[in-house]
Amino acid sequence: MSKKVADQLIECLVRNNIKRVYAVTGDSLNEINNAVRINKEIEWVHVRHEEVGAYAAGAEAQLTGEIACCAGSSGPGHVHLINGLYDAHRSNAPVIAIASAIPSSEQGVKYFQETDTMKLFDDCSYYNELATTPQQFPRMLHSALQASICKKGVSVIGVPGDLTKMEAVSSRAPIEVYKPNSSICPQKNELEKLAQLLNNHSNITLFCGMGCKGAHDEVVYLSKLLNAPVAYTFKSKMELQYENPNEVGLTGLLGMPSGYYSMHEADVLLMLGTDFPYSVFLPENVKTIQIDIKPDRLGRRTNLEMGLCGDIKSTLTALFPLLKAKDNDDFLQKQLKRYKSVKDMLSSYVESKGQPNLIHPEYVMSVVNKLASKSAIFTVDTGMCCVWGARYLEATKERSMLGSFNHGSMANALPQSIGAAFAFPDKQIVALCGDGGLSMLLGDLQTIAQYKLPIKIVVFNNRALGMVKLEMEVDGLPDSQTDMVNPDFAKVAEAMDIANFTVTDPEKVESTLQTLFNTDGPALISIFTDPNALAMPPVVKWDEMKGFTQSMLKMIMNGRTDEVVAIVESNFKHMKEVL
Repeated sequence: MSKKVADQLIECLVRNNIKRVYAVTGDSLNEINNAVRINKEIEWVHVRHEEVGAYAAGAEAQLTGEIACCAGSSGPGHVHLINGLYDAHRSNAPVIAIASAIPSSEQGVKYFQETDTMKLFDDCSYYNELATTPQQFPRMLHSALQASICKKGVSVIGVPGDLTKMEAVSSRAPIEVYKPNSSICPQKNELEKLAQLLNNHSNITLFCGMGCKGAHDEVVYLSKLLNAPVAYTFKSKMELQYENPNEVGLTGLLGMPSGYYSMHEADVLLMLGTDFPYSVFLPENVKTIQIDIKPDRLGRRTNLEMGLCGDIKSTLTALFPLLKAKDNDDFLQKQLKRYKSVKDMLSSYVESKGQPNLIHPEYVMSVVNKLASKSAIFTVDTGMCCVWGARYLEATKERSMLGSFNHGSMANALPQSIGAAFAFPDKQIVALCGDGGLSMLLGDLQTIAQYKLPIKIVVFNNRALGMVKLEMEVDGLPDSQTDMVNPDFAKVAEAMDIANFTVTDPEKVESTLQTLFNTDGPALISIFTDPNALAMPPVVKWDEMKGFTQSMLKMIMNGRTDEVVAIVESNFKHMKEVL
Protein backbone atom coordinates (compact mmCIF):
# COMPACT_ATOMS: atom_id res chain seq x y z
CA MET A 1 0.00 0.00 0.00
CA SER A 2 1.37 3.43 -0.95
CA LYS A 3 2.30 5.94 1.72
CA LYS A 4 -0.03 8.91 2.19
CA VAL A 5 1.00 12.49 2.89
CA ALA A 6 -0.39 12.07 6.42
CA ASP A 7 1.93 9.08 6.98
CA GLN A 8 4.85 11.08 5.61
CA LEU A 9 4.05 13.91 8.03
CA ILE A 10 3.95 11.67 11.10
CA GLU A 11 7.09 9.77 10.12
CA CYS A 12 8.94 13.06 9.83
CA LEU A 13 7.71 14.20 13.25
CA VAL A 14 8.87 10.93 14.79
CA ARG A 15 12.30 11.19 13.14
CA ASN A 16 12.66 14.60 14.78
CA ASN A 17 11.96 13.33 18.28
CA ILE A 18 8.41 14.69 18.50
CA LYS A 19 6.66 12.43 20.97
CA ARG A 20 3.03 13.51 20.74
CA VAL A 21 0.41 15.61 18.99
CA TYR A 22 -1.88 17.66 21.23
CA ALA A 23 -5.19 18.02 19.41
CA VAL A 24 -8.94 17.64 19.19
CA THR A 25 -9.64 15.37 16.27
CA GLY A 26 -11.94 16.41 13.43
CA ASP A 27 -12.79 15.48 9.86
CA SER A 28 -9.93 17.35 8.18
CA LEU A 29 -7.53 15.81 10.72
CA ASN A 30 -8.80 12.26 10.39
CA GLU A 31 -6.01 11.00 8.13
CA ILE A 32 -3.35 12.52 10.39
CA ASN A 33 -5.08 11.03 13.41
CA ASN A 34 -5.06 7.63 11.73
CA ALA A 35 -1.39 7.95 10.81
CA VAL A 36 -0.62 8.56 14.50
CA ARG A 37 -2.67 5.48 15.41
CA ILE A 38 -0.72 3.30 13.01
CA ASN A 39 2.69 4.68 14.03
CA LYS A 40 3.52 3.34 17.49
CA GLU A 41 6.25 5.88 18.25
CA ILE A 42 4.05 8.94 18.68
CA GLU A 43 0.94 9.62 20.76
CA TRP A 44 -2.24 11.57 20.08
CA VAL A 45 -3.18 13.52 23.23
CA HIS A 46 -6.89 14.21 23.17
CA VAL A 47 -7.30 17.60 24.85
CA ARG A 48 -10.75 19.13 25.32
CA HIS A 49 -9.85 22.49 23.79
CA GLU A 50 -7.28 23.27 21.11
CA GLU A 51 -5.98 26.25 23.11
CA VAL A 52 -4.98 23.79 25.81
CA GLY A 53 -3.15 21.72 23.20
CA ALA A 54 -1.14 24.73 22.05
CA TYR A 55 -0.28 25.69 25.63
CA ALA A 56 0.72 22.11 26.46
CA ALA A 57 2.97 21.94 23.39
CA GLY A 58 4.52 25.28 24.31
CA ALA A 59 5.24 24.07 27.85
CA GLU A 60 6.82 20.85 26.61
CA ALA A 61 9.01 22.76 24.15
CA GLN A 62 10.18 25.24 26.80
CA LEU A 63 11.09 22.51 29.25
CA THR A 64 12.82 20.13 26.82
CA GLY A 65 14.23 22.48 24.19
CA GLU A 66 12.85 20.09 21.57
CA ILE A 67 10.11 20.75 19.01
CA ALA A 68 6.60 20.00 20.25
CA CYS A 69 3.46 19.65 18.14
CA CYS A 70 -0.18 20.63 18.32
CA ALA A 71 -2.93 20.48 15.72
CA GLY A 72 -6.34 21.93 14.97
CA SER A 73 -8.96 20.90 12.47
CA SER A 74 -10.32 23.21 9.80
CA GLY A 75 -11.88 26.54 10.74
CA PRO A 76 -12.78 26.80 14.43
CA GLY A 77 -10.41 23.98 15.38
CA HIS A 78 -7.23 25.71 14.33
CA VAL A 79 -8.59 29.17 15.28
CA HIS A 80 -8.66 27.92 18.88
CA LEU A 81 -4.90 27.34 18.72
CA ILE A 82 -4.07 31.02 18.39
CA ASN A 83 -3.85 32.13 22.03
CA GLY A 84 -1.59 29.24 23.01
CA LEU A 85 0.55 29.76 19.91
CA TYR A 86 0.98 33.45 20.70
CA ASP A 87 2.20 32.46 24.14
CA ALA A 88 4.58 29.81 22.76
CA HIS A 89 5.97 32.19 20.15
CA ARG A 90 6.59 34.99 22.64
CA SER A 91 8.18 32.46 25.00
CA ASN A 92 10.65 31.32 22.32
CA ALA A 93 9.20 27.83 22.37
CA PRO A 94 9.88 25.68 19.27
CA VAL A 95 6.36 24.52 18.37
CA ILE A 96 4.96 23.27 15.09
CA ALA A 97 1.22 23.65 14.60
CA ILE A 98 -0.64 21.57 12.05
CA ALA A 99 -3.59 23.65 10.86
CA SER A 100 -5.70 21.32 8.77
CA ALA A 101 -7.89 23.12 6.27
CA ILE A 102 -10.93 22.69 4.04
CA PRO A 103 -10.60 20.69 0.77
CA SER A 104 -8.38 22.33 -1.82
CA SER A 105 -11.15 22.44 -4.42
CA GLU A 106 -13.37 24.52 -2.12
CA GLN A 107 -10.86 27.17 -1.11
CA GLY A 108 -11.66 30.75 -2.06
CA VAL A 109 -15.43 30.29 -2.36
CA LYS A 110 -16.46 30.86 1.28
CA TYR A 111 -16.89 27.16 1.97
CA PHE A 112 -18.04 25.77 5.34
CA GLN A 113 -15.38 26.46 8.02
CA GLU A 114 -13.11 28.29 5.59
CA THR A 115 -10.37 30.46 7.06
CA ASP A 116 -7.24 32.04 5.65
CA THR A 117 -4.51 30.31 7.67
CA MET A 118 -1.83 32.57 6.16
CA LYS A 119 -3.45 35.72 7.56
CA LEU A 120 -4.62 34.04 10.73
CA PHE A 121 -1.23 32.91 12.06
CA ASP A 122 1.02 35.53 10.51
CA ASP A 123 1.66 37.46 13.73
CA CYS A 124 2.43 34.46 15.94
CA SER A 125 4.85 32.43 13.83
CA TYR A 126 8.22 32.49 12.08
CA TYR A 127 7.06 30.14 9.33
CA ASN A 128 3.48 30.06 8.05
CA GLU A 129 2.55 28.44 4.75
CA LEU A 130 -0.30 26.46 3.20
CA ALA A 131 0.63 23.25 1.40
CA THR A 132 -1.22 22.49 -1.83
CA THR A 133 0.58 19.56 -3.49
CA PRO A 134 2.31 16.35 -2.36
CA GLN A 135 5.41 17.46 -4.24
CA GLN A 136 5.97 20.59 -2.15
CA PHE A 137 4.84 19.18 1.19
CA PRO A 138 8.11 17.49 2.33
CA ARG A 139 10.17 20.62 1.71
CA MET A 140 7.59 22.81 3.44
CA LEU A 141 7.50 20.49 6.45
CA HIS A 142 11.28 20.53 6.74
CA SER A 143 11.35 24.33 6.39
CA ALA A 144 8.73 24.65 9.14
CA LEU A 145 10.63 22.39 11.53
CA GLN A 146 13.96 24.05 10.73
CA ALA A 147 12.56 27.53 11.34
CA SER A 148 10.97 26.49 14.61
CA ILE A 149 14.08 24.95 16.16
CA CYS A 150 16.56 27.54 14.88
CA LYS A 151 14.54 30.70 15.51
CA LYS A 152 12.97 29.33 18.70
CA GLY A 153 9.33 29.96 17.98
CA VAL A 154 6.20 28.76 16.23
CA SER A 155 5.87 27.35 12.73
CA VAL A 156 2.46 26.75 11.19
CA ILE A 157 1.84 24.51 8.23
CA GLY A 158 -1.63 24.55 6.71
CA VAL A 159 -2.69 21.18 5.32
CA PRO A 160 -5.97 20.73 3.41
CA GLY A 161 -7.76 17.58 4.48
CA ASP A 162 -7.76 16.13 0.96
CA LEU A 163 -4.00 16.60 0.65
CA THR A 164 -3.39 14.30 3.62
CA LYS A 165 -5.12 11.47 1.68
CA MET A 166 -2.94 11.82 -1.41
CA GLU A 167 0.02 9.60 -2.22
CA ALA A 168 3.24 10.94 -0.76
CA VAL A 169 6.07 12.01 -3.05
CA SER A 170 9.70 11.49 -2.13
CA SER A 171 11.81 14.62 -1.92
CA ARG A 172 15.42 15.73 -1.71
CA ALA A 173 14.53 17.65 1.43
CA PRO A 174 16.18 16.16 4.53
CA ILE A 175 13.93 14.33 6.95
CA GLU A 176 15.77 15.45 10.07
CA VAL A 177 16.32 19.06 11.10
CA TYR A 178 19.72 20.55 11.83
CA LYS A 179 20.24 21.93 15.32
CA PRO A 180 23.21 24.30 15.31
CA ASN A 181 24.61 25.01 18.75
CA SER A 182 26.89 27.95 18.11
CA SER A 183 28.37 30.33 20.63
CA ILE A 184 28.11 34.04 19.86
CA CYS A 185 30.49 36.56 21.38
CA PRO A 186 31.04 40.30 20.83
CA GLN A 187 34.22 41.43 19.12
CA LYS A 188 37.37 41.89 21.19
CA ASN A 189 37.32 45.69 20.94
CA GLU A 190 33.72 45.75 22.21
CA LEU A 191 34.64 43.60 25.21
CA GLU A 192 37.62 45.82 25.95
CA LYS A 193 35.42 48.91 25.92
CA LEU A 194 32.90 47.18 28.18
CA ALA A 195 35.63 46.08 30.58
CA GLN A 196 37.01 49.61 30.77
CA LEU A 197 33.58 50.98 31.65
CA LEU A 198 33.03 48.35 34.36
CA ASN A 199 36.52 48.79 35.76
CA ASN A 200 36.04 52.56 36.07
CA HIS A 201 32.79 52.43 38.05
CA SER A 202 32.09 51.15 41.53
CA ASN A 203 28.32 50.77 41.90
CA ILE A 204 27.28 48.15 39.36
CA THR A 205 24.09 46.11 39.29
CA LEU A 206 23.37 43.05 37.14
CA PHE A 207 19.83 42.66 35.82
CA CYS A 208 19.37 39.20 34.38
CA GLY A 209 16.76 37.48 32.24
CA MET A 210 16.06 34.11 30.69
CA GLY A 211 19.01 34.58 28.34
CA CYS A 212 21.16 33.68 31.37
CA LYS A 213 19.81 30.13 31.37
CA GLY A 214 22.83 27.84 31.40
CA ALA A 215 25.08 30.67 32.60
CA HIS A 216 24.21 30.66 36.31
CA ASP A 217 27.80 30.10 37.47
CA GLU A 218 29.17 32.80 35.17
CA VAL A 219 26.63 35.35 36.44
CA VAL A 220 27.43 34.53 40.07
CA TYR A 221 31.19 34.76 39.42
CA LEU A 222 30.74 38.14 37.70
CA SER A 223 28.67 39.47 40.60
CA LYS A 224 31.38 38.44 43.06
CA LEU A 225 34.12 39.93 40.89
CA LEU A 226 32.31 43.29 40.70
CA ASN A 227 30.62 43.18 44.12
CA ALA A 228 27.42 43.68 42.15
CA PRO A 229 23.90 42.87 43.36
CA VAL A 230 21.92 40.60 41.04
CA ALA A 231 18.31 41.48 40.22
CA TYR A 232 16.35 39.31 37.81
CA THR A 233 13.08 38.90 35.95
CA PHE A 234 10.34 36.62 37.26
CA LYS A 235 10.76 34.31 34.27
CA SER A 236 14.42 33.72 35.10
CA LYS A 237 14.03 33.37 38.88
CA MET A 238 14.48 29.60 38.93
CA GLU A 239 17.62 29.93 36.82
CA LEU A 240 19.37 32.56 38.96
CA GLN A 241 18.17 32.69 42.56
CA TYR A 242 19.71 29.50 43.91
CA GLU A 243 23.29 29.46 45.29
CA ASN A 244 23.55 33.18 44.51
CA PRO A 245 24.76 35.15 47.56
CA ASN A 246 24.39 38.52 45.83
CA GLU A 247 20.81 38.18 44.59
CA VAL A 248 18.40 40.95 45.61
CA GLY A 249 15.15 39.75 44.06
CA LEU A 250 12.89 40.97 41.29
CA THR A 251 11.87 44.35 40.02
CA GLY A 252 8.76 45.15 37.98
CA LEU A 253 5.09 44.90 38.85
CA LEU A 254 5.69 41.74 40.89
CA GLY A 255 9.00 42.87 42.29
CA MET A 256 10.51 44.14 45.50
CA PRO A 257 12.03 47.47 46.60
CA SER A 258 15.47 45.83 46.85
CA GLY A 259 15.46 44.82 43.19
CA TYR A 260 14.13 48.18 42.10
CA TYR A 261 16.52 50.39 44.11
CA SER A 262 19.61 48.29 43.37
CA MET A 263 19.06 49.19 39.71
CA HIS A 264 18.13 52.85 40.22
CA GLU A 265 20.93 53.63 42.67
CA ALA A 266 23.65 52.06 40.52
CA ASP A 267 26.19 53.94 38.40
CA VAL A 268 26.09 51.16 35.80
CA LEU A 269 23.30 48.70 35.03
CA LEU A 270 24.36 45.61 33.10
CA MET A 271 21.33 43.94 31.48
CA LEU A 272 22.12 40.33 30.65
CA GLY A 273 19.84 38.31 28.39
CA THR A 274 16.64 40.20 29.20
CA ASP A 275 14.06 41.97 27.09
CA PHE A 276 12.23 43.20 30.19
CA PRO A 277 9.17 45.04 28.79
CA TYR A 278 8.31 47.42 31.63
CA SER A 279 10.40 50.47 30.81
CA VAL A 280 8.88 52.42 33.72
CA PHE A 281 10.87 50.21 36.11
CA LEU A 282 14.18 50.79 34.32
CA PRO A 283 16.37 53.71 35.46
CA GLU A 284 16.76 56.73 33.17
CA ASN A 285 19.92 58.33 34.57
CA VAL A 286 22.12 55.24 34.88
CA LYS A 287 24.70 54.10 32.33
CA THR A 288 22.99 51.00 30.91
CA ILE A 289 24.64 48.20 28.95
CA GLN A 290 22.63 45.45 27.32
CA ILE A 291 23.93 42.09 26.09
CA ASP A 292 21.55 39.85 24.17
CA ILE A 293 21.83 37.08 21.63
CA LYS A 294 19.15 38.79 19.52
CA PRO A 295 20.53 42.18 18.40
CA ASP A 296 17.11 43.50 17.40
CA ARG A 297 16.28 43.71 21.12
CA LEU A 298 19.13 46.06 21.94
CA GLY A 299 17.92 49.46 23.11
CA ARG A 300 14.22 48.96 22.52
CA ARG A 301 13.36 49.35 26.22
CA THR A 302 15.76 52.10 27.32
CA ASN A 303 18.66 54.23 26.12
CA LEU A 304 21.98 52.38 26.18
CA GLU A 305 25.58 53.30 26.79
CA MET A 306 26.50 50.08 24.95
CA GLY A 307 24.60 47.33 23.17
CA LEU A 308 26.38 44.03 22.47
CA CYS A 309 25.28 40.88 20.66
CA GLY A 310 26.30 37.62 22.27
CA ASP A 311 25.14 34.67 24.31
CA ILE A 312 25.69 35.32 28.00
CA LYS A 313 27.87 32.34 28.84
CA SER A 314 30.37 32.91 26.01
CA THR A 315 30.40 36.68 26.45
CA LEU A 316 31.06 36.62 30.19
CA THR A 317 33.72 33.95 29.83
CA ALA A 318 35.56 36.14 27.32
CA LEU A 319 35.07 39.23 29.50
CA PHE A 320 36.45 37.84 32.76
CA PRO A 321 40.19 38.17 31.93
CA LEU A 322 39.68 41.88 31.17
CA LEU A 323 38.08 42.78 34.50
CA LYS A 324 39.65 43.94 37.73
CA ALA A 325 38.23 42.58 40.96
CA LYS A 326 36.63 45.26 43.13
CA ASP A 327 37.48 45.58 46.82
CA ASN A 328 34.78 47.98 48.00
CA ASP A 329 31.45 46.27 48.68
CA ASP A 330 29.56 49.15 50.33
CA PHE A 331 26.99 49.37 47.52
CA LEU A 332 26.42 45.62 47.51
CA GLN A 333 26.00 45.45 51.29
CA LYS A 334 23.51 48.32 51.23
CA GLN A 335 21.32 46.46 48.73
CA LEU A 336 21.65 43.13 50.54
CA LYS A 337 20.58 44.82 53.78
CA ARG A 338 17.55 46.26 52.01
CA TYR A 339 16.77 42.82 50.56
CA LYS A 340 16.87 41.28 54.03
CA SER A 341 14.35 43.83 55.30
CA VAL A 342 12.09 43.04 52.32
CA LYS A 343 12.28 39.32 53.06
CA ASP A 344 11.54 39.97 56.73
CA MET A 345 8.49 41.97 55.70
CA LEU A 346 7.30 39.20 53.37
CA SER A 347 7.77 36.66 56.16
CA SER A 348 5.46 38.69 58.39
CA TYR A 349 2.57 37.87 56.05
CA VAL A 350 3.28 34.20 56.56
CA GLU A 351 3.25 34.47 60.35
CA SER A 352 -0.43 35.41 60.22
CA LYS A 353 -2.30 32.66 58.40
CA GLY A 354 -5.52 34.59 58.03
CA GLN A 355 -9.07 33.75 59.07
CA PRO A 356 -11.61 31.10 58.01
CA ASN A 357 -12.51 31.64 54.34
CA LEU A 358 -9.98 34.51 54.27
CA ILE A 359 -6.72 32.57 54.29
CA HIS A 360 -3.66 34.61 53.43
CA PRO A 361 -2.49 33.57 49.93
CA GLU A 362 1.07 34.48 50.92
CA TYR A 363 0.92 31.83 53.62
CA VAL A 364 -0.49 29.26 51.20
CA MET A 365 2.29 29.84 48.68
CA SER A 366 4.94 29.64 51.38
CA VAL A 367 3.61 26.24 52.42
CA VAL A 368 3.54 25.08 48.79
CA ASN A 369 7.18 26.15 48.54
CA LYS A 370 8.04 24.29 51.74
CA LEU A 371 6.33 21.01 50.82
CA ALA A 372 6.94 20.78 47.07
CA SER A 373 9.74 18.64 45.72
CA LYS A 374 13.17 20.19 45.20
CA SER A 375 12.81 19.22 41.53
CA ALA A 376 9.19 20.31 41.09
CA ILE A 377 7.90 21.98 37.95
CA PHE A 378 5.50 24.82 38.81
CA THR A 379 3.03 26.39 36.40
CA VAL A 380 1.54 29.70 37.57
CA ASP A 381 -1.57 31.45 36.33
CA THR A 382 -1.32 35.07 35.25
CA GLY A 383 -2.56 37.46 37.93
CA MET A 384 -2.27 37.18 41.68
CA CYS A 385 -0.87 33.62 41.50
CA CYS A 386 2.13 35.11 39.70
CA VAL A 387 2.58 37.64 42.50
CA TRP A 388 2.62 35.05 45.26
CA GLY A 389 4.81 32.74 43.17
CA ALA A 390 7.29 35.53 42.47
CA ARG A 391 7.61 36.34 46.17
CA TYR A 392 7.34 32.98 47.92
CA LEU A 393 8.48 30.19 45.60
CA GLU A 394 12.19 29.56 46.02
CA ALA A 395 14.57 28.26 43.40
CA THR A 396 16.68 25.17 43.73
CA LYS A 397 19.11 23.90 41.15
CA GLU A 398 16.43 21.55 39.82
CA ARG A 399 13.11 23.42 39.99
CA SER A 400 11.44 24.93 36.94
CA MET A 401 8.59 27.39 36.56
CA LEU A 402 6.36 28.22 33.61
CA GLY A 403 3.85 31.00 33.15
CA SER A 404 2.45 33.26 30.48
CA PHE A 405 5.23 35.71 31.25
CA ASN A 406 5.33 37.51 27.90
CA HIS A 407 1.83 37.05 26.48
CA GLY A 408 0.11 37.50 29.85
CA SER A 409 -2.89 35.28 29.19
CA MET A 410 -5.29 33.94 31.76
CA ALA A 411 -5.78 30.19 32.19
CA ASN A 412 -2.27 29.09 31.28
CA ALA A 413 -1.33 27.08 34.39
CA LEU A 414 -3.61 24.07 33.85
CA PRO A 415 -2.72 23.42 30.17
CA GLN A 416 0.99 24.06 30.74
CA SER A 417 0.95 21.50 33.54
CA ILE A 418 -0.39 18.94 31.05
CA GLY A 419 2.56 19.47 28.71
CA ALA A 420 4.97 19.36 31.65
CA ALA A 421 3.48 16.11 32.93
CA PHE A 422 3.79 14.38 29.56
CA ALA A 423 7.35 15.61 29.08
CA PHE A 424 8.50 14.69 32.60
CA PRO A 425 6.28 11.91 33.98
CA ASP A 426 8.65 11.24 36.90
CA LYS A 427 8.70 14.83 38.20
CA GLN A 428 6.26 16.50 40.54
CA ILE A 429 4.07 18.91 38.58
CA VAL A 430 2.25 21.64 40.54
CA ALA A 431 -0.35 23.81 38.78
CA LEU A 432 -0.97 27.02 40.74
CA CYS A 433 -4.33 28.18 39.44
CA GLY A 434 -6.49 31.20 40.07
CA ASP A 435 -10.20 30.51 40.25
CA GLY A 436 -10.71 32.74 37.20
CA GLY A 437 -8.04 30.95 35.21
CA LEU A 438 -9.22 27.47 36.12
CA SER A 439 -12.83 28.34 35.31
CA MET A 440 -11.85 29.46 31.83
CA LEU A 441 -10.51 26.04 30.74
CA LEU A 442 -12.17 23.87 33.35
CA GLY A 443 -13.01 21.11 30.87
CA ASP A 444 -9.42 20.00 30.53
CA LEU A 445 -9.41 18.71 34.07
CA GLN A 446 -10.88 15.73 32.25
CA THR A 447 -7.76 15.47 30.08
CA ILE A 448 -5.72 15.19 33.28
CA ALA A 449 -8.11 12.53 34.57
CA GLN A 450 -8.24 10.60 31.29
CA TYR A 451 -4.47 10.25 31.06
CA LYS A 452 -4.05 9.87 34.85
CA LEU A 453 -1.48 12.64 34.91
CA PRO A 454 -0.23 13.02 38.52
CA ILE A 455 -0.61 16.80 38.51
CA LYS A 456 -1.25 18.55 41.82
CA ILE A 457 -3.66 21.45 41.24
CA VAL A 458 -3.71 24.20 43.87
CA VAL A 459 -6.63 26.60 43.39
CA PHE A 460 -6.34 30.02 45.00
CA ASN A 461 -10.07 30.44 45.41
CA ASN A 462 -10.47 34.12 46.28
CA ARG A 463 -13.83 34.45 44.46
CA ALA A 464 -12.52 37.39 42.44
CA LEU A 465 -10.42 38.43 39.48
CA GLY A 466 -7.83 39.70 41.93
CA MET A 467 -5.35 41.42 39.65
CA VAL A 468 -8.09 43.19 37.68
CA LYS A 469 -9.66 44.28 40.96
CA LEU A 470 -6.34 45.87 41.99
CA GLU A 471 -5.83 47.48 38.58
CA MET A 472 -9.22 49.17 38.78
CA GLU A 473 -8.57 50.43 42.30
CA VAL A 474 -5.17 51.87 41.34
CA ASP A 475 -6.87 53.69 38.45
CA GLY A 476 -9.30 55.30 40.90
CA LEU A 477 -12.24 53.09 39.95
CA PRO A 478 -14.37 51.04 42.34
CA ASP A 479 -13.96 47.42 41.28
CA SER A 480 -16.83 46.19 39.12
CA GLN A 481 -17.61 42.79 37.59
CA THR A 482 -14.57 41.24 39.23
CA ASP A 483 -16.47 38.96 41.62
CA MET A 484 -16.50 35.25 40.79
CA VAL A 485 -19.44 32.98 41.58
CA ASN A 486 -17.56 29.69 41.53
CA PRO A 487 -18.66 26.09 41.45
CA ASP A 488 -17.45 23.75 44.15
CA PHE A 489 -14.14 22.92 42.46
CA ALA A 490 -13.64 19.87 44.68
CA LYS A 491 -16.98 18.42 43.55
CA VAL A 492 -16.11 19.13 39.92
CA ALA A 493 -12.84 17.25 40.41
CA GLU A 494 -14.69 14.43 42.18
CA ALA A 495 -17.04 14.09 39.21
CA MET A 496 -13.95 13.60 37.03
CA ASP A 497 -12.48 10.97 39.38
CA ILE A 498 -9.73 13.32 40.61
CA ALA A 499 -8.77 13.26 44.28
CA ASN A 500 -10.00 16.48 45.84
CA PHE A 501 -9.80 18.64 48.95
CA THR A 502 -11.30 21.92 50.15
CA VAL A 503 -9.72 24.10 52.82
CA THR A 504 -11.46 27.01 54.52
CA ASP A 505 -9.59 26.86 57.85
CA PRO A 506 -6.04 28.31 57.78
CA GLU A 507 -4.95 25.80 60.43
CA LYS A 508 -5.61 22.95 57.99
CA VAL A 509 -3.67 24.35 55.04
CA GLU A 510 -0.34 22.65 55.68
CA SER A 511 -1.67 19.23 56.62
CA THR A 512 -4.06 19.14 53.65
CA LEU A 513 -1.39 20.29 51.20
CA GLN A 514 0.87 17.55 52.55
CA THR A 515 -1.91 15.04 51.87
CA LEU A 516 -2.34 16.48 48.39
CA PHE A 517 1.35 16.02 47.56
CA ASN A 518 1.32 12.49 48.97
CA THR A 519 -1.68 11.46 46.87
CA ASP A 520 -1.01 9.16 43.92
CA GLY A 521 -2.30 10.40 40.59
CA PRO A 522 -4.04 13.72 39.92
CA ALA A 523 -5.34 15.74 42.86
CA LEU A 524 -6.96 19.15 43.36
CA ILE A 525 -7.19 21.39 46.41
CA SER A 526 -9.43 24.47 46.58
CA ILE A 527 -8.22 26.93 49.21
CA PHE A 528 -10.47 29.84 50.17
CA THR A 529 -8.06 32.79 50.17
CA ASP A 530 -8.55 36.45 51.05
CA PRO A 531 -9.87 38.42 48.04
CA ASN A 532 -8.57 41.66 49.59
CA ALA A 533 -4.92 40.60 49.62
CA LEU A 534 -3.14 43.17 47.46
CA ALA A 535 0.10 42.95 45.53
CA MET A 536 1.85 46.26 46.01
CA PRO A 537 4.58 47.06 43.45
CA PRO A 538 8.12 47.83 44.70
CA VAL A 539 7.53 51.57 44.42
CA VAL A 540 4.13 53.27 44.61
CA LYS A 541 3.77 56.34 42.38
CA TRP A 542 1.76 59.33 43.56
CA ASP A 543 -0.83 58.86 40.81
CA GLU A 544 -1.31 55.23 41.86
CA MET A 545 -1.76 56.17 45.51
CA LYS A 546 -4.15 58.96 44.52
CA GLY A 547 -6.14 56.58 42.35
CA PHE A 548 -6.29 53.96 45.10
CA THR A 549 -7.55 56.57 47.59
CA GLN A 550 -10.20 57.78 45.13
CA SER A 551 -11.32 54.22 44.60
CA MET A 552 -11.69 53.64 48.34
CA LEU A 553 -13.71 56.87 48.71
CA LYS A 554 -16.05 55.86 45.88
CA MET A 555 -16.57 52.47 47.49
CA ILE A 556 -17.44 54.13 50.80
CA MET A 557 -19.94 56.45 49.07
CA ASN A 558 -21.49 53.38 47.45
CA GLY A 559 -22.04 51.76 50.83
CA ARG A 560 -19.04 49.42 50.70
CA THR A 561 -17.31 50.66 53.86
CA ASP A 562 -16.80 47.13 55.23
CA GLU A 563 -14.86 46.17 52.11
CA VAL A 564 -12.62 49.22 52.40
CA VAL A 565 -11.85 48.41 56.04
CA ALA A 566 -11.04 44.82 55.09
CA ILE A 567 -8.68 45.93 52.30
CA VAL A 568 -6.79 48.36 54.52
CA GLU A 569 -6.55 45.93 57.45
CA SER A 570 -5.39 43.10 55.18
CA ASN A 571 -2.62 45.14 53.58
CA PHE A 572 -1.58 47.84 56.04
CA LYS A 573 1.85 46.41 56.80
CA HIS A 574 2.81 46.05 53.14
CA MET A 575 1.52 49.52 52.25
CA LYS A 576 3.51 51.01 55.12
CA GLU A 577 6.70 49.21 54.04
CA VAL A 578 6.43 50.25 50.39
CA LEU A 579 5.50 53.85 51.16
